Amino acid sequence: MGMTKTFNCPLVAIICDILGEKTTSILGAFLVTGGYLISSWATSIPFLCVTMGLLPGLGSAFLYQVAAVVTTKYFKKRLALSTAIARSGMGLTFLLAPFTKFLIDLYDWTGALILFGAIALNLVPSSMLLRPIHIKSENNSGIKDKGSSLSAHGPEARATETHCHETEESTIKDSTTQKAGLPSKNLIVSQNQSEEFYNGPNRNRLLLKSDEESDKVISWSCKQLFDISLFRNPFFYIFTWSFLLSQLAYFIPTFHLVARAKTLGIDIMDASYLVSVAGILETVSQIISGWVADQNWIKKYHYHKSYLILCGITNLLAPLATTFPLLMTYTICFAIFAGGYLALILPVLVDLCRNSTVNRFLGLASFFAGMAVLSGPPIAGWLYDYTQTYNGSFYFSGICYLLSSVSFFFVPLAERWKNSLT
Repeated sequence: MGMTKTFNCPLVAIICDILGEKTTSILGAFLVTGGYLISSWATSIPFLCVTMGLLPGLGSAFLYQVAAVVTTKYFKKRLALSTAIARSGMGLTFLLAPFTKFLIDLYDWTGALILFGAIALNLVPSSMLLRPIHIKSENNSGIKDKGSSLSAHGPEARATETHCHETEESTIKDSTTQKAGLPSKNLIVSQNQSEEFYNGPNRNRLLLKSDEESDKVISWSCKQLFDISLFRNPFFYIFTWSFLLSQLAYFIPTFHLVARAKTLGIDIMDASYLVSVAGILETVSQIISGWVADQNWIKKYHYHKSYLILCGITNLLAPLATTFPLLMTYTICFAIFAGGYLALILPVLVDLCRNSTVNRFLGLASFFAGMAVLSGPPIAGWLYDYTQTYNGSFYFSGICYLLSSVSFFFVPLAERWKNSLT
């Protein structure tokens, strides 16, 4: 499931551009629901690999990508806080294990899967609430006063400009005059036209009226699929390097914390409290980190970089925690710092992606980070088999965190290089 979710993110980004966020999210909800329901009839492990791995994994990729992109369109000033609130529930996933056990004991595993499918089906009406952002301006000077033309409205405005240039005739005819601050007579995007650009199915029906226009849509989709313009963007490498290594490090302490506590002779019930405390504190930390970042005292990537360094130092000191109070101290510190940087992943991406679309930027970065998610725990397991101690796993995690922060030191250099080109 995890492999399908992360490796399909570039493809999901293109599908999201074609169908629209609402339709893509509904499709993802049906895939997750269908995967759980079909899995209740499973008769073999290969059957479950498809129904529990492929379908829910692909559906989760749809849902995650849409949620991230829509959040960047809905919020600008409070993006970090809104992102933190949206993903804060991920810190409470430790409650799923006892809840799943309760359902299995009560309804057997088939009944539990059907109930999970029913729960996932609630994502359909929630996806229908994803309304497109409409931009309407009656006076170009009014837009000019707010910032510099449409860029003042953030990602949603850039998305509108991109869609307008993808059609043959656009209401925004001269982006050069916008940047120069000159008046433009055709700078009105009406509500109906905005719906045409943002509502995927409507846009498709308009573009597919003739074979010629259909060929244009297919050609545009292929260009998006094989678009390599991001690989010429230094900010993409900066973000992807950090995202990949931080994801490589994050799941190692999560998987090995309880196991290490057991090797130290700590009772299994006491060890389970460590996971509960980590989940709760990570949730609270994300919300606080998002609020602090939105105050704009310093740039968001500075907060992100600091949290990564603190996570690295905490994991390097983790082998010194040999008693339950020390392990609890480590858990508290790591959960606070991890929640801090997790809340800022999307806001930092939006700040760095500049003129690139968030969809493609996040899709490609998630693809590479998915490789790290899959390889992190096996590498840590190999280290334990080789050393017969979990200390090496925590050292490896700490080093990865420290290395993940290195790329952000090159942001000022990349900004100067970018400014020199303009």
